[in-house]
Amino acid sequence: MGGRAPSRGIDDQEPRTVIARQPRPLRSVRRRRRRLSALTLVGLLAVGAAGCTSAGEGGDGDSAPSSPPPSSARTVVPPEPHVGFDYQIGGPYTPPPGVGAVSRDRTEKPAKGLYNICYVNAFQAQPDATDWWEENHPDLLLRSAAGAPIVDQDWDEALFDVSTPAKRERLAAIVGEWIDGCADAGYQAVEADNLDSYERSQGRLTREHDLAFARLLVARAHAAGLAIGQKNAPDLAQRGRRLGFDFAVAEECGQYDECGPYATAFDNRVLVIEYERKGLARACARWGGTLSVVLRDTDVRPAGEAGYVRETC
Repeated sequence: MGGRAPSRGIDDQEPRTVIARQPRPLRSVRRRRRRLSALTLVGLLAVGAAGCTSAGEGGDGDSAPSSPPPSSARTVVPPEPHVGFDYQIGGPYTPPPGVGAVSRDRTEKPAKGLYNICYVNAFQAQPDATDWWEENHPDLLLRSAAGAPIVDQDWDEALFDVSTPAKRERLAAIVGEWIDGCADAGYQAVEADNLDSYERSQGRLTREHDLAFARLLVARAHAAGLAIGQKNAPDLAQRGRRLGFDFAVAEECGQYDECGPYATAFDNRVLVIEYERKGLARACARWGGTLSVVLRDTDVRPAGEAGYVRETC
């Protein structure tokens, strides 16, 4: 287990409780390049807030999915196993030859003629959006005993409070608008990041809370005609598949010998991103013929930018 920062007292001037990520070192800065201006973020979040409900609090058990929007006529189609893959959440660029599937941030347009996956930070708040959440939905941010937001130290992201059915419903209404936006933009799938937020919650969330929220997101994605990918959390792969996730997006499963659970649970529909050549070599040696594997630079830079790295098996 990684070390945890001590809880801060009521009179401490630091406004946040920071919880260190569990045992791995920093794996990537997968969202560092996704900072949006305050005005842009307020506009995007305000759209999502329009669907937010004000239901009363409930217990900790699983809740029924939110009432989804009218079902799309499109059929939910997951990515093909071993499809050529590129990870472009740091900025879009022309996909290299051989690429059939691309993951891009939800604020970007999909790549023409390819299978497109829309990145959504579903369980934590973008750093530049924390003030918006504090102003509009302060009770939807997870808080320490002292009342400070609990923050993922690696990415400076406040965790969403998915501990009750009512809060999950309200958050699903907001995140659900983002998912609908992915469908409207022409994406075929969505990857919902930070399913493992409970690991950084100071014990205030459990995997059951995160899975219950994931169930709402799965229902919303499928109602919009989108496949939905589980992001990381290999120990939850089988449960994620039963819950309705259609594929997996796995960071550094070669580096940490974690690809097997995903491959088994999702019938090899696994998109693997490695950030070190040692991890790429391991992933390719064992899984290069069955899973979609790509090496990217840790900043996930667009092609043509200094520091850009992309290799495959």
